[in-house]
Order: sequence, then C-alpha cells, then structure tokens
Amino acid sequence: MPHESAPPIRNVVICSYPGAGKTTLCEALAFSTGVIPTMGSIPQGNTMGDFEPEEVHRHHSISSTICQFEWQGTKVNIIDTPGMSDYGFEVQSALRAVDGVVLVVGASTGLRSEIERVWDLIQEHELPCLLFVNELDKERTDYRSTLAECEKTLGFTAVPITIPVIKEGTLTGVIDLISRSVITPASGTPKTHQTEISPEHQSMASEFRRRAMEQVAETNDQLVEKYLSQGEISNEDLQDGLTLGTLDGKFVPVLCGSAIRNIGTTTLFDAIQRYLPSPSDRSSLHPNIGLQPQTHDEGQRKSDPHDPFSAFVFKTTIDPFMGRLSFVRVLSGTLQADSGFYNASRQTKEKGGHLFFSVGKKHHQVNQVSAGDIVAIGKLKDTQTGDTLCDERHSIIFPGLKIARPVMSYALEVKSKNEIDKVSLGLHKLVEEDPSLEFLRNEETKEMLLSGVGQSHIDATLDKLRRKYGVEVDLHMPKVPYKETIHRMAQAQGKYKKQTGGHGQYGDCWLQIEPLPRGAGFEFHNKIVGGVIPRNFIPAVEKGVIEALQHGIVAGFPIVDIRVAVYDGSHHPVDSSELAFKVAGSMALKHALEAAHCTILEPIMSVDVLVPDDLVGTVIGDLNSRRGRIQGMATKGHNQIVKAFVPLAEMLKYAPSLTSMTAGKGSYVMEFSGYEEVPKDCLNRIVEEHKKETVSSH
Repeated sequence: MPHESAPPIRNVVICSYPGAGKTTLCEALAFSTGVIPTMGSIPQGNTMGDFEPEEVHRHHSISSTICQFEWQGTKVNIIDTPGMSDYGFEVQSALRAVDGVVLVVGASTGLRSEIERVWDLIQEHELPCLLFVNELDKERTDYRSTLAECEKTLGFTAVPITIPVIKEGTLTGVIDLISRSVITPASGTPKTHQTEISPEHQSMASEFRRRAMEQVAETNDQLVEKYLSQGEISNEDLQDGLTLGTLDGKFVPVLCGSAIRNIGTTTLFDAIQRYLPSPSDRSSLHPNIGLQPQTHDEGQRKSDPHDPFSAFVFKTTIDPFMGRLSFVRVLSGTLQADSGFYNASRQTKEKGGHLFFSVGKKHHQVNQVSAGDIVAIGKLKDTQTGDTLCDERHSIIFPGLKIARPVMSYALEVKSKNEIDKVSLGLHKLVEEDPSLEFLRNEETKEMLLSGVGQSHIDATLDKLRRKYGVEVDLHMPKVPYKETIHRMAQAQGKYKKQTGGHGQYGDCWLQIEPLPRGAGFEFHNKIVGGVIPRNFIPAVEKGVIEALQHGIVAGFPIVDIRVAVYDGSHHPVDSSELAFKVAGSMALKHALEAAHCTILEPIMSVDVLVPDDLVGTVIGDLNSRRGRIQGMATKGHNQIVKAFVPLAEMLKYAPSLTSMTAGKGSYVMEFSGYEEVPKDCLNRIVEEHKKETVSSH
C-alpha cells in the first residue's frame, strides 16, 4: 500500500468523569460510520467499549478502549477512557497517544470533581479540545447553564458551534451554526437529515452564531476588522479562525446532543475532522523530541512515513485469544508486519509481530502502518507500556510515562499455599497491563502487598485475578514495618560454654553498643587487641550480632541505627569454634540491649494532599488528628497542595477518608521520608498488639 493512498488521520481521546456518557458516545460514533449495525447500551452490557466482565458488572469503564474507523475519507482513531480517578493512568497514557481531545459533559448530572483533574491533564499535554454537551434529551437539562458552568469551573472560553433543537420539551436534533441548518437523525439508521432552521429557533441560532463570530474574531486582528466593518464573518473565515483558535488553546468549540439517541454525533465527527489537528499538524507545533541512547543528544522525529521508524507504547493488554498486544502510536516512519525493530528503552531487539487495527475487542490484521497511526503489535517479548520502539540504526528514546505511586495497599492472604505461585504470576501479568498497580513482597513483614489508586481499582484487580487466573485471596491491612533502636551506650558480655562427650564449645566476647544518627543503619567494628579472640572468629561474632538484630527486645522488630564493637573476650585453644562465637555474639548483644533503653521507630511518610481551596481547613484538621506535621502549602490552579509528614500507621485507611471528606475532589501522593521514634502512648499500644499477635500465632 503506497504512502500516498493512506487517508488523513485524527487521533482523539474521549474523556470525562464517570456517567457523562463517553462509552455511549463512542458507540454512537461507531454506529454513525456503519462499523456496528446497532448501538449497544451500558445497562445491557453489550457496548463495544466496555467488554470486560468487570466493566459489564460495574456499568463503567475500567480501562481504555481503542476504536478505529473512517469518517468521510479520514481515519479516526478514538480512545475511550475511564472516568473514575482510580483509573487515571489510563487517561494519562491515552493522552500521550493522541493529537486532540473530546471532553464530554453530562447536562443532566452537572460537572463532577474528576473533570478538573482531567482538564489539568489536557492542559499539561497542551492538547486542543472540543467539548460535547451530552444528555440534552433528559428532563430539566439546560444548554446555557451547562456552558456557563464549564467556563466557570474549567476557566476556558466556550465557543458553541452547535445548539440543541428542543420541540415540546424533547430534543429532536441540533443546529449547525456554521452551515446554518438543522441536523436530525434518521431513526434506526446511521443517516441524518439536513433541513432549514425553523422560525421558532431562528433567533437563538442567530444569537449563538453572533457569539461564535465575536469570540473567534477576538483572536485575530484581521477578523476583528472584517467583523466590525461588515458585521459578519464568512463561513470560511469562521472555520479557519475556529481551527487556529482551537489549536492555540484560545477557546474550546462546543457541540451538543444525545449519545444514547445518536443526536449530534455526525456534527461532532465533522468538528473532529475540521478543528482537531492531524498528526503532522500536531508534530509541527509540538515536535516529537527524544534522546539518543548512547550520546544523550536531543533528537527529533517528524510525523513522516519516510523518516526512520519510531513509536511509543501507550498500552499493553494480555488477551486470552490474541496473547499480549502492545498498542503503539507510530510517531515516524513506516512499520511492516513481522519486521523486527529495536526497543531503545530496554536496549533489546524485538522480532516484531502481526499488526492489528482495533474496534473494541475485535482486531483485524494489517500489513503495514505509517507515521501518525495507532496500531496493536502482537506478542512482543520484552516490551512494556511506556517503552520506545525504533529503527536500531537511528535509535531514540522518548520520555516515558509518569506513573504516580499507588496510595492504597492491602496484604494478600492466599487461601491455599499451593496457589501462591499462581497469585504471583497472575498479579505480575495484571501489573504489566496496568502499571499504576504495584505488587511486591515486603521482606520486613513477609507479606505480599497489592497497591492501587483506590478501592475500586483494587476490587477490579482481584475480580480479574479470580476470572483470568482462577485464584482467590483475602485482604487485610498491611503490617507497619516498625523498627527498634537504642537510646544510650551499653556494654555486655556473651559467654557460651558447653561441655559434651568430645570437644566442648567455648566462645566469649564483650560488646559495646551505641546509637547512630537516624537512618545510618548498622556498623560493626573489631577493636580486639592482643589476639584475645583470634581474628578468624571475629566474622562469626558479627554474624551472631546481625542475626540477633533481626528481633528486638521491645516488640520483636529489627534493630537499626546502632554501632556494635567487639573489644574483649577470651577463647579456648581446643573448644572454641565459629558456632560458639556466633552464639556468644548474639548473647552479648541481647544483654547489652537490656541496658541500652530500647524504643520503637515508625515509618514517616511525606504526604502531598491536593484539595480545593474551600476544603483546606478540613484536610489540615484531619491530618493533625493523624499525628501529622503540616510543612506548608502550595497553590495549583483552584486547589491547594497541603504538605505534611504523617506516620504510615495513620495513612493506611486515608484514601476512603479523603474521598468522603472532599466528596471525591481531593487526591494525594505519598512517599517514604524516614523513621522517627513513636510517642509513648503509641509504644505501649504497639507492644500490646505484638503480644496478642504472638499469642494467636502460637
């Protein structure tokens, strides 16, 4: 297939908050192109986008879906994304693969808090955007007030280019303000009818067209002159002005309709084609810049089929029938099916695989794909989400995906020990599909930990684990990895003497222990002089000390931030052995600890809470009640970031509390900061809990 015959491309992400109608809109767009014969529905669980059983059961998307089809000679690649903030990674990765956005707002529900986060991401990626006001077929919806709410909440200028046609309280079609005609769907078919605007809707159409002309004219001096002198802008000038203003982010063109009734979808398609950029338009404004792996020099790739091949992996799925599929945005060059390439991120060669275009869960094979397009590559061995693929002779690495650390963790308890390997294998595969999950074994607490962005994220993951890999686990709060340390210097002897039938056992050492600064760990020093302990037995003393440090004397936690020196002792020429000195070292440490005033240390987290201005006081009060120390504030848009240090023990159940406190408008990130001594009242509680745990385990 020669390059010249490839149709122009638009890569678009559909995003919003839960319940705005994104998946239904994607369904209507597919129906309008004739790709599907009838529209599925969310309640019936038969949409093209939400095909995973977990999505059907929950009635909302939990992963992004790629739908590729043609509209009037243009190939449109649409990525339908989840609305819940638990699945924000799906939105972030999809935004890296596209050149424009359709932001959906449900007129019946009003704006939900998640939309501000989505809008921040769109701004961060500097992507041009269209707004689609959905659900205007529902009672008590108002187009004007929804527009005003969007402008106020998100802070952009809205330029309506279609408005609803309401007859006797029912939405029947939309008015296209550019062509000045009414577009209505032909019942049960993808076709539409175009008619003249009726007299009863003429004045509203004129008012909104005037508003659009004024807003577009304001962005361009020549258009302002034309508008002021003629009182009108030609359709051509209006469309050119809309295109330029959209690309520059000066305003957001607004369309409207009802996805569920397929009203307004064809005009949305026309707007995607007309006002959102092609891959080459986008790359001329925002070049594809990466680094050369060996020299770290900056490199650039044009969205040109004749440039060297390069692509970015934005999604991975492990399909029961297709196997592993890596969804990539081809940034430059051309890729043939089954041709090899280089994974610059992992410095490995990939053999390549079959290439597929996708419509939901259906995939069809293609022979090649060129710059600007989106394609799934089958069965790559080493490639992960976020990797750069390229021609090895012209290697380049594009920036990877920023993955926020998950904040909610649970310990997993496997119902049968025989299934531990199955759980581990299954969760590692699920993490490959969704890098915003984290699965690891905590070596300190010996627990398997699963971490996610929220409760829904964790629940859906366990549902997938059960369905795909046939294993079930129980969840409980993870143990806090407490540690112990000492307050003062102490000395003690450890003497191990045992007489048996043959040789006896004899080891004798004196140790001095002293505290080290917080975070310093463990030091061991040999201060023996005169050979009272032969040099070859010193490592055995150290080994005994290290083993004894794993179980403190307050509540059995590992001991840290301690310096241990062996400075005296004695040996027996026949009975001394490595084992005897190892036991002696362990005994001496335990005796010294008893005199060194041990205490418990707890992990402290550095926490950043993003919260609307009006809820800052509530959040600060709550953090204080969790023994948090507020470190300061920073402003981000309409929000504040509250910075604090908080003990990990107080943050284990913070995610649902913050959601409840802020009605879903708050979010947070946290990372380990260091260890600090626990207050006395907490120390007693921790010791009591440890005693109970020890009794129950025996």
